[in-house]
Amino acid sequence: MTTPESSPSSNFIRDLVVADHAAGKHGGRVVTRFPPEPNGYLHIGHAKSIALNFGLANEVSGGACHLRFDDTNPTTEDPEYVQAIQEDVRWLGFDWHSKMFYASDYFEQLYTFAVTLMKKGKAYVDSLTPDQIREYRGTLTEPGRDSPYRTRSVDENLDLFARMRTGECADGTHVLRAKIDMNSPNINLRDPILYRIRHASHYRTGTAWHIYPAYDFAHPLSDAIEGITHSICTLEFEDHRPLYDWVVAETEALHRPQQIEFARLNLTSTVMSKRKLLELVEKKLVAGWDDPRLPTLRGLRRRGVPPEAIRAFCEHIGVAKRDAIVEMQLLEHFIREDLNKRSPRVMAVLRPLKVVLDNYPEGAVEELDAVNNPEDASAGTRKVPFTRTLYIEQDDFREDPPKQFFRLAPGREVRLRYGYIIKCVSVTKDPHTGAITELHCTYDPETKSGSSQEQRKVKATIHWVSSAHAVPAAIRLYQPLLLTNQAKLAVDQDWTQSLNPHSLELLTGCLVEPSLRAASPGARFQFERQGYFCLDPDSSSGTLIFNRTVSLKDAWAKLEKTQQPPQR
Repeated sequence: MTTPESSPSSNFIRDLVVADHAAGKHGGRVVTRFPPEPNGYLHIGHAKSIALNFGLANEVSGGACHLRFDDTNPTTEDPEYVQAIQEDVRWLGFDWHSKMFYASDYFEQLYTFAVTLMKKGKAYVDSLTPDQIREYRGTLTEPGRDSPYRTRSVDENLDLFARMRTGECADGTHVLRAKIDMNSPNINLRDPILYRIRHASHYRTGTAWHIYPAYDFAHPLSDAIEGITHSICTLEFEDHRPLYDWVVAETEALHRPQQIEFARLNLTSTVMSKRKLLELVEKKLVAGWDDPRLPTLRGLRRRGVPPEAIRAFCEHIGVAKRDAIVEMQLLEHFIREDLNKRSPRVMAVLRPLKVVLDNYPEGAVEELDAVNNPEDASAGTRKVPFTRTLYIEQDDFREDPPKQFFRLAPGREVRLRYGYIIKCVSVTKDPHTGAITELHCTYDPETKSGSSQEQRKVKATIHWVSSAHAVPAAIRLYQPLLLTNQAKLAVDQDWTQSLNPHSLELLTGCLVEPSLRAASPGARFQFERQGYFCLDPDSSSGTLIFNRTVSLKDAWAKLEKTQQPPQR
């Protein structure tokens, strides 16, 4: 994948495609495809495949990547997913340049290919029940047995198959199977099912069809029909490759695509299974497919993750031949790296504590200069109002401070960000609860930040907002979705018991600086000393809602630093 912020790194698939192109294989063409099934929303694992397939096509002169919907199961697919997948691919920064296809476009051709197999004696209609088919297939240690219907004549098979198509046969009464080898050590070659009867309406073809092709039949032939050169898929399809090649060869398809497998992306602290994601949504354990706790591209987008960060992450982890689990902290590292460059800085107080500057003039309003982004000199500055009454973070004050606590305490001084040094002189408490309600402080007018008068130094600088100008907001803080590694979920009887009950914390009564009043949904910011946040679409003019994208602490960078070899 070539992006402005990175150059493509070598991997075994990229090397193979480049070598094939240089050698003139497939007529010198490079055509890849991204073939999602429109039965759910894409997640970050799909992003790795999208970046790989579109990236390879973009790197080669004249290359193309097809977006193809493998819509062969009418009971699970929906136009909603088709539209969402297109939006997600575009959001990631890729385009199929009108090369969008549907497996359902090939239903008639696929039917003709099936007839070809029957005429060659390579396929037959089987009338065993689904349970009997499983029993006859055998196990990993025992060979399968031939179905009693395996010897049906060509004419009988053609007749039954035609009747299956017209809807004369009930669901489950017959299937079309390839005739390969029931003794094969590869179970996928033990007469796999090619067609099933399904009396269900398809979202594109309606009720025109009563039989639908299996994935292992439709997928290789769709590749062949489109002239795909490199069919790149994940490792679970490695054992299916002999069947892929058999289907293409025996149907005498014009093109012979090459299937290549790579390791899928697995992330810690979340779920990457489409089935489990669907369960979370249907049981209302999350707010929907775009819940910011989910690894769906919609969830990541709503959380404020930039697509550039996802692309850089996918490029960094590369393409491997073995499955591995990637730490969530690595993804967060790339998110921070990207947001640090582009996010304007603002001040926000999540848990407010009132501060009154007793010696500051009442009613006075001062405009202080604040830097928008120290990483980008062109970002300039903004004005933040400063008044007698302010709010700071509760965590920035301790009445009885522990050792190494350098922030505000009775009799202690701190600097206000972009402002003055203040000193706490007294504390006001609620007479009933004993809770601190406000601090009384004094400010030193000779210590304005950036002024020529600034001389004294203090050990801590804290952020703040003006009471008279602060904008109320709600803040959503996110923690990992799971309490355990997602790789262990397969052995859990009820994997939802591993969900983190504190994955979402909603803070109300928060205060942000007035510049955020005009922010648009999706706008990203760094709340100084807090983390990176984005404005949620649920916000309104009267209620701002921010989602925390990621905290400022970079656990991965710290870990990586400790693992570096000592310098000589």
